[in-house]
Amino acid sequence: MKLTLLLDLDDTLLDTNMQNFIPAYFKALSDTLLDQVSPEIMIPALMNGTWMMMTKTDPERTLKEVFDEFFYAKIGVNSVALRSKIDSFYNEVFPKLEYLTKQRPDAIEFVNWAIGKNYRIVIATNPLFPLKAIHHRLRWAGLDPEVIPFSHITSYENSHFTKENDSYFPEILGKLGWVDEPVIMVGNDFKMDIEPAMRSGLPVYWIKYKEKQAKDCAEPPQGKIKDLQTWLEGIPIDSLYHSILKPSSLLAMLRSSPAVLEGKLINISEDDLDAHSDQQGWSIREVVCHLRDVEIEVNIPRIRKILTNDNPYITGEITDRWASERNYAAQNGKTALISFITARKETLSLLENLVIEWDRPARHSIFGSYTLHELVGVIAGHDKNHVKQIHNNLLVG
Repeated sequence: MKLTLLLDLDDTLLDTNMQNFIPAYFKALSDTLLDQVSPEIMIPALMNGTWMMMTKTDPERTLKEVFDEFFYAKIGVNSVALRSKIDSFYNEVFPKLEYLTKQRPDAIEFVNWAIGKNYRIVIATNPLFPLKAIHHRLRWAGLDPEVIPFSHITSYENSHFTKENDSYFPEILGKLGWVDEPVIMVGNDFKMDIEPAMRSGLPVYWIKYKEKQAKDCAEPPQGKIKDLQTWLEGIPIDSLYHSILKPSSLLAMLRSSPAVLEGKLINISEDDLDAHSDQQGWSIREVVCHLRDVEIEVNIPRIRKILTNDNPYITGEITDRWASERNYAAQNGKTALISFITARKETLSLLENLVIEWDRPARHSIFGSYTLHELVGVIAGHDKNHVKQIHNNLLVG
């Protein structure tokens, strides 16, 4: 049984004073682009573009796509024209900001211990920076990404949500293929690391380098990072599993699934969508078509029926036969993916603002009495199974 560690970077693994670092970063970038755009235009565009990433809830498009569309329109310069300058900035200028940070020897020691335990290590930093910048910051922390086998590093290129959105956390787990093993989020910022991770259903450990931080709920397990090893060695690892029991974790999961699938599939060829991990099972294309049709013809109608009728009767559907009946193997996979994402957005719009409605009852022809809450739990479990199936198909594709 392998533990997955989601580790925050700034002020967990790397001593970073963001109040000093961010202004220095902004100035260095604006100086680099000075001959193309004035700081008076560039800095507001950069700040507002960052805000757009932080407030993004749509599962379509990566953070980079959202940022770039806004930023380059605001500064009035084509992204191609600035590409070489920005690459040069991250290669030559950004590394000089290392002096604003300090290594944490206890963090290096902990990561080396976790590597020795063969734990899966994810760098779960708020993905507001390019991957190249995050690689630099990991080197500053004494954790060279070219040496340490990190399973995943979140960045604005590969993420659809920031930590302000609970879906940031299940998106990571989906990218890893929803491995059915223990997992824990470790971070220092209660509002950014711990609270949203708990809402998404993750076990957490709160790194407290400072003795007092604001919080609005019962304190989770906590201590300095050197205490985390002792704590992990003293608890049953199988008690650390992701949970989708609460409405908040269900919604986070449902929003993450289309983001995960878009990230995995949008840039591969139609031919690659025919990959199978099991020749007796469905291809990636068939799974996506199945998800689309179930969302449109089963999930959305059932949710609407429960929300608009008192204790309605729900007929069971046998959907597996649709793959052959509807000839999924001959359909366009990318079109099916886009249709699934559109349908899932409709599902989310039906569920996002519910409170007492989660307990609305229904009668199912196979399962008997159940609630809307239980129905959405079935949808989330269905997502997990098929995201895992697609992940495994991609490994052999």
